[in-house]
Amino acid sequence: MDPEISAPERLALYRTMVRIRAFENAAEAASQGGVSAYGQEAAGGAKVRGPLHLSTGQEAVPAGVCAHLQPTDYLTSTHRGHGHTLAKGADLGRMMAELFGKATGCNGGKGGSMHIADFSVGMLGANGVVAAGLPIAVGAAHAQKIQKKKGAITVCFFGDGAINRGPFLESLNWARVHRLPVLFVCEDNRWSATTASAPMTAGDGASARAQALAIAAVQVDGNDVFAVYRAAGELVAQVRGGGGPRLLHALTYRVKGHVSVDPAAYRDPAELAAALETDPIARARAQLLAHGVDAEGLAALENAAHAEVEAALAAAEAAPWPEAAAAFTDVQTTGAGPWR
Repeated sequence: MDPEISAPERLALYRTMVRIRAFENAAEAASQGGVSAYGQEAAGGAKVRGPLHLSTGQEAVPAGVCAHLQPTDYLTSTHRGHGHTLAKGADLGRMMAELFGKATGCNGGKGGSMHIADFSVGMLGANGVVAAGLPIAVGAAHAQKIQKKKGAITVCFFGDGAINRGPFLESLNWARVHRLPVLFVCEDNRWSATTASAPMTAGDGASARAQALAIAAVQVDGNDVFAVYRAAGELVAQVRGGGGPRLLHALTYRVKGHVSVDPAAYRDPAELAAALETDPIARARAQLLAHGVDAEGLAALENAAHAEVEAALAAAEAAPWPEAAAAFTDVQTTGAGPWR
């Protein structure tokens, strides 16, 4: 491992990943109306309402990138955004309540999984529209430049499926022309919903397209959290220093189906088996143990994450539903007067 990554930093990265995995495992079970990985029954059917897109197997990317961010930095996400939100510092308990649709959720139960946000930590929102976070991130970064927020940056997570949509080109072009403080992070998980991305994508993918627009890009093993941390740190420093936009192309794999109830039968079992051999948490654990980290210390981090998630499940279950009147709050006026 890189000797420049300190022992506390390594453990912090591992803790972030196991918290994301524990959160998503529990949310997955709650969405299916089953029993969580930690024994809690989801009696009475599904507790998580609406589509639930999991990022299982991709935890190293948000952990390695967001470790370099400040609360005042902005972040935009995708429909697969639990890991980004947690890594940016959002409260795990309020996130679970949001997935349950409860009033105590970070968006009052209105956003759910696909539109979760927490402005208090600079997380501007997940988005159910593929590639929609890209122009939002560019707008946020342009605002930072206009407001002369020196050193503040915006990070934009998106998937490999997004690079074949118009907002990708438009956003990268605008960011480069105006030298905006934005780091684009492509989580290349090889799948666009239920279709393999490679046969639909011409050329060499996200990094090659960024370089065609004179945006420096770095490709990294997205299942090696320490490699992601090192690469992201260098790019974040360049963006903070006024170097303009950069792109991190993280090669990873989505081990679950498109949504939590999708068995992904369209996928080659051998491909999945090979991907599971590169699980980012297992890899990080093995590296930490090989470098003398105590196994009991890692187990304590894992157990703490599980306990935190169990407490969040119980709190979300007990929390109240939103009042009906809340449907008429947080609504943008069009200037046409009151409506119902």
